[in-house]
Amino acid sequence: MASGLPLGLPAQGFNASRQLIKSDRGSMLTMSDDNVMMKQIVGTHAPDGREVDVKPLLLLVEDILKRATLQIDSSLKTSQAHAEMEDKTYHVNFVSMLDALSYTIDRISSEIAYKALGGTDAHATTVSLFNMLTSYSWDAKLVLTLAAFALNYGEYWLLAQIYSSNDLAKSMAILRQLPRIMEQSGPLKPRFDAINNLIKVMMDVARCVVEFKDLPPAYISNEVPALSTAMAHIPTAVYWTMRSVVACAAQITSLTTMGHEFSISTTDAWELSTLAHKLSNILDHLRKQLDTCYQYIDEKRNVESFQMLKNLFEMIHIDNMKVLKALIYAKDDIQPLIDGSSKKRVHLDVLRRKSVLLLISGLNMSTDELSILEQIYNESRHHGARLDSQYEVVWVPIVDRSIQWSDPMKQKFESMQSSMPWFTVYHPSLIEKAVMRFIKEVWHFRNKPILVVLDPQGKVVCPNALHMMWIWGSSAFPFTSLREESLWKDETWRLELLVDGIDPVILNWINEGKYIFLYGGDDDEWMRKFTSSARAVAQAARIPLEMVYVGKSSKREKIRRVIATITVEKLSYVWQDLTMMWFFWTRLESMLYSKIQLGKLDDHDPMMQEIKKLLSYGREGEWAVLSNASNVVVNGHKTTVLQTLLEYDLWKEQVPVKGFDMAFQDHHFQLRGIARPCCRFDFPMTAGRIPETMKCPECNRTMEKFSTFLCCHDEVIPDELSK
Repeated sequence: MASGLPLGLPAQGFNASRQLIKSDRGSMLTMSDDNVMMKQIVGTHAPDGREVDVKPLLLLVEDILKRATLQIDSSLKTSQAHAEMEDKTYHVNFVSMLDALSYTIDRISSEIAYKALGGTDAHATTVSLFNMLTSYSWDAKLVLTLAAFALNYGEYWLLAQIYSSNDLAKSMAILRQLPRIMEQSGPLKPRFDAINNLIKVMMDVARCVVEFKDLPPAYISNEVPALSTAMAHIPTAVYWTMRSVVACAAQITSLTTMGHEFSISTTDAWELSTLAHKLSNILDHLRKQLDTCYQYIDEKRNVESFQMLKNLFEMIHIDNMKVLKALIYAKDDIQPLIDGSSKKRVHLDVLRRKSVLLLISGLNMSTDELSILEQIYNESRHHGARLDSQYEVVWVPIVDRSIQWSDPMKQKFESMQSSMPWFTVYHPSLIEKAVMRFIKEVWHFRNKPILVVLDPQGKVVCPNALHMMWIWGSSAFPFTSLREESLWKDETWRLELLVDGIDPVILNWINEGKYIFLYGGDDDEWMRKFTSSARAVAQAARIPLEMVYVGKSSKREKIRRVIATITVEKLSYVWQDLTMMWFFWTRLESMLYSKIQLGKLDDHDPMMQEIKKLLSYGREGEWAVLSNASNVVVNGHKTTVLQTLLEYDLWKEQVPVKGFDMAFQDHHFQLRGIARPCCRFDFPMTAGRIPETMKCPECNRTMEKFSTFLCCHDEVIPDELSK
C-alpha cells in the first residue's frame, strides 16, 4: 500500500484506467473526419426487423438516473414520471420484453465495465457496443446502452445514499471506497456536476430520438425533408450519446478504483463538458427538425380534420351531437361548456336536438353588442316555454394560437364569460385549429361577431343570424334564412324599420301622428341652423313636429360633445345613451349585410336604396329624415334638407294644394337634382362578406372601389364605430 495504489488494483490496471481518460480526450481532439468514423458506425448497423417498444424502458432509465445523483435536485419533479413509469413498467408486455432484453443489457453493462477497467480507447469501446447491438434499431441501441449504464450507476449511488443507515450497504460501500469518496465530495463536486449535466443531455437526446421513431407514418414519411435530414443525423446522435455513456462509466470506475488519487486531476470535468457541448449542438439540430416535423404533421391533421368537418356538414344526421362535438370538443372526458345561468360546467348533451345559435367572436366583442344581444336573448326567454326549450346560444371564443395566452387575455375572457347568460365554451383552447379554419373560410368569420344557426339535426340554416337579430329581435325566431327572407317580404320603408326596439318615445310620436325629423352629424353650426329652421317652418305650416338627434356612425367621442351642446342649448330631443346610437347604426348596417348575405342586394329595390343613402350620409356628414308618423317623406343630405327649409317661402303656397308632405318632397327633389352629394360605403375587412360591386343609390352608376387605411384616435369602444 506504500505505493498509494488502491486496494486490489495492480499498477498496470491503474495506468490503464488513467490512460482511458487521456485517450478519450485525445481521440475527441484528433479525430477530425467524422464522416469516416460514422461510416464505420453505420457499417455495423444490420437491423433484423424486430420491434422493441423502448419507451417504458426509457422511463425506467430516466427514473433511475434522476434519483441516482449525489444531491437530488429539488427542482426535479419525478412523482408524475414515476407514476407513469410504474404504470407502464409493470405491464405484462413490458415485463416479458424485459425478460428478453435483460441478457443484452447485462452484456452491455459488463462490456462497459470491463473496457473501462482495461483502459480501452473510448471510441473502440463504443464501436464494440455497436457490434454487440448490430441487429437493433438506432433508438433501441441507444436506450439499451443507457439501461446498462443506469444499472451500474444506480447501484453505485444506491450504496452512496443508504450505506450510513444499512449495515450490509456499509460493508459493500467500504469495498467500493465510497466513504473516502464521500469525504472528498466537496473537491469532487465539479466532476459530479459535469457528470450529471452530461447525463441530462444524454437523456434529452434519447427522448428526442425516440420521439422521431414514434412519429405517425400516416402523416409523415422520409420524403419530408425535415424527417429525412433528422434520420440522417440520428446515427451521429446515437454514437455520441453512447460515447458519452462510456465516458461517464469511465469516470465512475476511476473513482471507485483510484479513490483519492483520482481526485487530484482537475481536467476531467472539462472532458465531460466538451462531450455535453457536442451533444447539446446535436440535440438543438434534432429538435429543430422535430419541431418542423410536428408542424408538418399538425398541418396534415388540420387539413384532414378540416375536410372531415366540411363532409360532416354535407351529411344528414338524426341529431346535432356529431356536429357539436366536431366543432367544440370531441371527447367525453371533460365538460366543455359553462351554463350561463348556473355558472356550472355541463356536457354537450344539454344541446341535444335543440336549435343552437353559435355566437362566434374574438375577445374584442364590444359591451354594446353584448348588452343588446343579452336584452334580445332575455326577451326571447319570456315568449313562453315553447320558444325557450327550442333554442340555445353558445359562445365560441376564437383566439389566435400564435399569440401567447396572457393574464390580460385571461381576465378579458373570464369577464366576458361571466357576463353572458347563455352557454359558453369552457376555454378557447378547446377549439381546434381545423375548426377555426373552417369557421373563417366556410363561415366567413373575420373579427366581427357572427351568429351561426344550427337546426336540431346540426344543419346550418343561417350563416349569420346576427343581422336579423339586430333588425327584428326575437321575432326573427327560428333565425333561419327562410325566416329572414319572409321578414323582408313583409317589410316596407317606414320609420319603425329605423327605430323599432330602440326608443319608445319615437313610437309614441308615430302613434300620435306627428311629423318627425331624425337627424345626425357632428357639425354644431349646421345643427343649430337646421333645428331653428325646422321649428320655424313647422310653426308657419302649423304642423306638429318633433326632432331627435341620433348621432353618427363614427367619431364616438365627438358625438359626446355634440350631445352636450344639443342638451345645453335645447336644440331638440337627443339620445343620451350612446348604446342607442350604436344600435341605430348597427341595425342599418345589418340591413345592408342581411341583403348581401341573402344575395338580394337589388339595386332597383327602393327600400334598399334609401337604406344605402342613409348609411352613406351618416358616414360623410350631416343628414335628416322627415316622416309623417310612420311614412318617410324625405331622406336627405345636409345640402338639400337645410336648403329646402330655408327656401320655405318658395314652396309654402303648395302646402294647401299638395299637403305639407308632397310640397316638401317636391322642392327637395328639385334641389337634389341640382346638387347630388358623393356616396361612400366602408366595408371593414372583418365584415366577412363584401360585395364585388355596388351601384350608387343617388345616380345608379357603378361605384369605384378603394382600399382605405383608417385610424380614428378619439375612438374608445366599440371598435366597429371606427371602421
